[in-house]
Amino acid sequence: MCANDEPRVAIVGGGLAGFTAYLTLRHAGVRDMIVFAAERDPAGPFARRAAAIRQRAMRSESDGNCFPRSFPGLAAREAVRRRSPGPLLGTFTNRYRPTVDWFLRHVRELRAGSGWDEAVVEGRVERVRAVDGGFELDGRGPFRDVLLAPGHPEPAIPADLEGDPRVVHAYEPHEYGRAVAVVGAGMAAATEWLNALAAGAVVTSVRRRDPLRRPLNVPRPLFSKRGLDTFHATSPAHRAAILTELSAPSYPVGPSWDEPVEQAAREGRFRVRDRVDGADQVICATGFRLGFRHNSMLGALVDEHGLDTVDRWIVLDESSCVPGLTDASRTLALAGAPAQWAYPAADTLVGMKWAARRFARRVTCRTR
Repeated sequence: MCANDEPRVAIVGGGLAGFTAYLTLRHAGVRDMIVFAAERDPAGPFARRAAAIRQRAMRSESDGNCFPRSFPGLAAREAVRRRSPGPLLGTFTNRYRPTVDWFLRHVRELRAGSGWDEAVVEGRVERVRAVDGGFELDGRGPFRDVLLAPGHPEPAIPADLEGDPRVVHAYEPHEYGRAVAVVGAGMAAATEWLNALAAGAVVTSVRRRDPLRRPLNVPRPLFSKRGLDTFHATSPAHRAAILTELSAPSYPVGPSWDEPVEQAAREGRFRVRDRVDGADQVICATGFRLGFRHNSMLGALVDEHGLDTVDRWIVLDESSCVPGLTDASRTLALAGAPAQWAYPAADTLVGMKWAARRFARRVTCRTR
């Protein structure tokens, strides 16, 4: 413990990014830490969103798990369970997609044996303030090393649809009407097309451009050291442009997505429009609000400490640390969606693990 009897390390955020960081730190030998979380179930927000859109499979990620180590991951374990190399082969072709139930079971098992529930203090942190010896969190502390993993901001609803009684966000519990307009063009939207069609609805896809088709949220090269080195060498303006492009909605290629839509289009039950018209129900599959300004804690951190930003991103160093507030005596780092300046796929499980490992290195190097 520090001189003030607080743990040395604090994680702010109890979702999958915070949980992955906690497991990574424990694997590195760190026990002196606390987690501030809105709830104790680290998979709770994800599980509710997945249930709302009836998501059955994860998006392909070869390292898409919460284990501190990359291998063996879920694919290797499923290959053993099924006595088949299929899942392992799928990781090399971006086609391995574990079921949501399998992933949630994985999280429950890790949680049960990790001491997570004992480390969690329920509640939201609103202010992070740099002080001598580290950082205060809503006046508590100081904590020498802090990882901020607040997750996504609130769901996004297009301004012209706010207040419309027909509207529900895709990540909120809902059933399906007879005539459904789905706003958006990413994976949640594509999933909702299929759900509504299966429920017997006539579906209108409302979008301004054709959706991108790619197996992963971020191209595979940007998961590699070489790709990251190139990304980090770009100018701030170019980096922001890359991140803006990568934030465009997309979903994978494959007959399981295309054939039901094509069949429904032939039957007159699926069409594409650029605006909502005449629908009984409007489902906004429009993701989350983007940028640090939509998180009050991060917005206050930027304003109160004069942090550098570019567009909607907080500028971070290559290890996902906040440069102006990190030095030899303390660390402030980001993980999850707010850490994309350091790692474009920061909001994936792979990216969460990447940030957690670099944070763990700083923490453990200082404690040795």
